[in-house]
Amino acid sequence: MGAEIKKIGVLTSGGDAPGMNAAIRAVVRSSFYYGIEAVGIYRGYEGMIDGDFETLDVRSVNHILGKGGTVLKSARCLEFHKPEVRAKAADQLRKAGIDAIVAIGGNGTFTGAKLLWEEQNIPVIGVPGTIDNDLHGSDYTIGFDTANNVVLEAIDNIRNTAMSHNRLFFVEVMGRESGYIAAYTGLASGAFGILIPEKETTFDELIEKLDIGRKNGKSSSIVVVAEGNKWGGAYKIKQMIKENAPYYDAKVSILGHTQRGGVPTCFDRILSSRLGVAAVEGLRSGKSGVMAGIIKNNVVYTTLEDAIQFKDHVDDEIVRVAEILSI
Repeated sequence: MGAEIKKIGVLTSGGDAPGMNAAIRAVVRSSFYYGIEAVGIYRGYEGMIDGDFETLDVRSVNHILGKGGTVLKSARCLEFHKPEVRAKAADQLRKAGIDAIVAIGGNGTFTGAKLLWEEQNIPVIGVPGTIDNDLHGSDYTIGFDTANNVVLEAIDNIRNTAMSHNRLFFVEVMGRESGYIAAYTGLASGAFGILIPEKETTFDELIEKLDIGRKNGKSSSIVVVAEGNKWGGAYKIKQMIKENAPYYDAKVSILGHTQRGGVPTCFDRILSSRLGVAAVEGLRSGKSGVMAGIIKNNVVYTTLEDAIQFKDHVDDEIVRVAEILSI
């Protein structure tokens, strides 16, 4: 058991993800349950530096469980890379009597939290909030399921147009270094092809696959493209098609930030709630410098260093099954 925690600060940082509000609610209400005061830190590390804090109670987080985005706002703070700026932020926390931090976010958020713990000895626990699902130490991250459902609905709608006009559509989804969204939605939507950073696919292989489908009577096709694919995105691929296989009427749809919006799904609300409680309980038990996650439906704690350093990649089985079913 570590030192008694009397006041916990909670922040969201980096890209927003559906379910962050549910995690905030869980941190605040579980803190109250254990007799701990909860403080909201607005605008992530930027707000920590500025001392932009607000005491939250159980009623402060009414009706946010099903809201997308984050009521605490988010910001990317490059200044926080400097040790002297982190020291200033720590001083603001101490002045406010904040004993510990729950940081909801992804790689950048956890890097800042890890340094705050190591340099300033302020206990921190991370909660994985990113639609990319690429953090080691949790089977799923907050927002991934909701993003998948938003993408899936969009692809289903695009398919109607593709079929009506016998078109080839390249649908670009988020994932600079992670193909999770592309792989899962590609399989779930019955896409003809999936292009992700984790799997090498040559342009010739793509054309060969499309041509086989065409010979087999396929009049329209959907190819889901992770934005981090090696060819530089869906527009670049369309241009390559135009130059090398102009018999395809290729179109592009980039879903962009719509994937971060939307009402969090039941799965994301439950995941967020469990992880928010786990973060508070972890701090109470003396844990710090770790991320709370769910593996095989059990709460686990992984060091922030491991969560950041070890990249989880798409299961080959997802891609294999998608390829079998795409004939």
